Amino acid sequence: MNVLLFEDTQVDQLYPITIGRPAHAISCGGYRLVDLLVAGPSPARSVVRPHLAALQRADFPGLCEQFQHQRKLLLLNARTVPSAALVGRILHWATETAEGVVHFQDALAAAVLPQEKTSPAGSLTSEQLDDFFGFAGLAGAPRASLEIPLFQWPHDVVRYHQSIFTDNLAHRLQQGSYQEIADGVFAAGDAKLGQYLVTETSAGPILLEAGASIGPYAFLSGPAHIGANSRVLEHAAIKDGVALGHTTKIGGEVEASIIEPYTNKQHHGFLGHSYLGSWINLGAGTCNSDLKNTYGQVKMDYRGERVSSGMQFVGCFVGDYAKTAINTSIFTGKTIGVCSMVYGFVTTNVPSFVNYARSFGQVTEMPPEVMAA
Repeated sequence: MNVLLFEDTQVDQLYPITIGRPAHAISCGGYRLVDLLVAGPSPARSVVRPHLAALQRADFPGLCEQFQHQRKLLLLNARTVPSAALVGRILHWATETAEGVVHFQDALAAAVLPQEKTSPAGSLTSEQLDDFFGFAGLAGAPRASLEIPLFQWPHDVVRYHQSIFTDNLAHRLQQGSYQEIADGVFAAGDAKLGQYLVTETSAGPILLEAGASIGPYAFLSGPAHIGANSRVLEHAAIKDGVALGHTTKIGGEVEASIIEPYTNKQHHGFLGHSYLGSWINLGAGTCNSDLKNTYGQVKMDYRGERVSSGMQFVGCFVGDYAKTAINTSIFTGKTIGVCSMVYGFVTTNVPSFVNYARSFGQVTEMPPEVMAA
């Protein structure tokens, strides 16, 4: 069997997370969908939006290769929640069924096509997907009862993260090579703990990848996943469901959040129920709110569309390469676009490529060459 990951038109609803990242590369629950599929038994490739094609060739060259053999094909939406248990069920279903489709609400979540319908799949581009779906006759394929949840909005990433994290960490422990270096604390390679720290693992384990280090006087509460070569600084508080990507540097208080690789939150300040992309720097004292004063459910504003999150705790969603100045305060449920510089109080969503100093009456567009300097 071959596996083809595809991005559909609803991937744009995940702004700003997916501007510079394929949907299959969103971290959630300590995994990305691509991690679970590349580690599986079936060859996989991916069809992404045109502006991400070069990035995918650089970061995921194996997903760009054409299939070597014509086999039964599993089509899988790249917005699929990266639960290890879910992916296992999907692969089992695809292996056992001859043909079928699964929808999540109005979106195609997955389909299994017999070998005779898969010939164009090896060299598909995103512009050819709809034609291929028509050729494959997906509209008339039998419906399967399997449930495959998809990310629809940015807040879904944090919501699913909290529900799948513990099971995904258990899967990592089964698949990896870890040593228990403290009660409920598991380390790979040369990961190390500093002195005089406190760990709490009654709600889930703490996993440290190779090269990760925890500074002295820190507090860690599981479930938590500390990526390879990441540094948790002295006096930090990492608690209640934090997943740090590799090569991150984290201080202050972080709760129930996902931080992608190469991002720095070095100084004191609170980050809660949030998603940070890559190459972000949060200035000293930057804090976000993840709870309304009314304690009610948070309603999100996504490009003018009002969406109820169904969640009481929702923080911020920050695109790649964004920067915050010292003492920046981000209000509940705000999105910050890619390559933006943010100052003062963030009371509205922030577009991409802007200097945002609304507290001082300034929101100005910045040329890409300035951001790249």
